[in-house]
Amino acid sequence: MADLYDCSDPDARTAGLEAAAAAIGRGELVLLPTDTVYGVAADAFTHAAVTGLLAAKNRGRAMPVPVLIGEASTLAGLVVNLPSVANRLAQEFWPGGLTLVLEHAPSLAWDLGDAEGTVAVRLPDDDLARDLLRRTGPLAVSSANRSGRPAATTAQQAMEQLGAHAAVVLDGGARDGSAASTIVDCTAPTPRVLRVGAIGVDELRKVVPELTD
Repeated sequence: MADLYDCSDPDARTAGLEAAAAAIGRGELVLLPTDTVYGVAADAFTHAAVTGLLAAKNRGRAMPVPVLIGEASTLAGLVVNLPSVANRLAQEFWPGGLTLVLEHAPSLAWDLGDAEGTVAVRLPDDDLARDLLRRTGPLAVSSANRSGRPAATTAQQAMEQLGAHAAVVLDGGARDGSAASTIVDCTAPTPRVLRVGAIGVDELRKVVPELTD
């Protein structure tokens, strides 16, 4: 069973972040809070770790795993080119509930599933998650639940579903289970909304009027 750290205690938070970063470095899974629900994280650049994440969730490669980053500046190093629309959206809505789909740099040694050269990237609005991401670099993160089951909004719920597969659990308190992130595909000349979630289309169009849905 995973080691649980109550991150409301400063000392436990520090110890938990160190343990989680070490676990990620060993190719193990970590359960952590995001700004919406709890997630299960793996090193995005370790194939076996991402495969283990998919297996833990009982999820196939047809649904590639999104990537979370700790700083907006990290994005430029992950993609072939950063379209101006993606840059504008990131500046306006990050950190927060917006996921951007972009063409990833072919030099990156990762395998997130059958993504066909693209990656879905988000900067979460959660201090604990970002603190870990700054230590580890980009992480492949999916909701901490078995496929088809409700997303976990507490560390306990995450442990009940995936604790047997994880090395470390960071307990950041209950999440509100708010709407999933809005996903915008920026790989074509005209950006397109793939999923409406935390950020409405009207809000997005104030920044990118040419957006389609």
